[in-house]
Amino acid sequence: MPQAKAVSICYNTGMTHHENLKILAFVGLPGSGKSTAVQYFTEKGYPKVYFGGVIYEAMKEAGIERTADSERFFREEYRVKNGKDAVARKIVEQITHLADAGQHRIIADGLYGWTEYKTLKEAFPGELVLTAIVAPRHLRYHRLAHRPERSYTEQESYERDITQIENLEQGGPIAISDHYIINDTSIERLHEQLDTLTREIEF
Repeated sequence: MPQAKAVSICYNTGMTHHENLKILAFVGLPGSGKSTAVQYFTEKGYPKVYFGGVIYEAMKEAGIERTADSERFFREEYRVKNGKDAVARKIVEQITHLADAGQHRIIADGLYGWTEYKTLKEAFPGELVLTAIVAPRHLRYHRLAHRPERSYTEQESYERDITQIENLEQGGPIAISDHYIINDTSIERLHEQLDTLTREIEF
């Protein structure tokens, strides 16, 4: 079995080398099934880094209550104040810590923007595998409307799509993904496709 290329990244004051490292990042618009895909892997024991967790922790430190509107506003303001790559820089640190601890297969949950993608791609050249989970818009909106927590109306879902595409550069990573999974039938079919992906990329 061919060995993945070693990764060299700048971390603190020196260079750290990680052999056979792979980072599987899922992207997709709301309701596509990203969280379901991530959960499938974490339940198997794979460690994950969560982009949203960086925002949630910053909101907690600022004493801001989490709501759909406050999260959206804070996420955009956070990137304006700290740079579009601010969240990704912290994720690079988290991945490095996991790799230093001996983890070689890591799930990245919540990569949104083009700048974030470029930051991870630069930090882990050859080790980042970008996979888009996609579904028809009407199906995504149906899922979002029937979620047990934080459901959205069709209009709210549409506005959320526009915000994430225009303000968070989310379309770029989806367009340039290495792999695509069409999640338009059952969860069992989604799991089958994820299993196929892991074999193809030797994850």
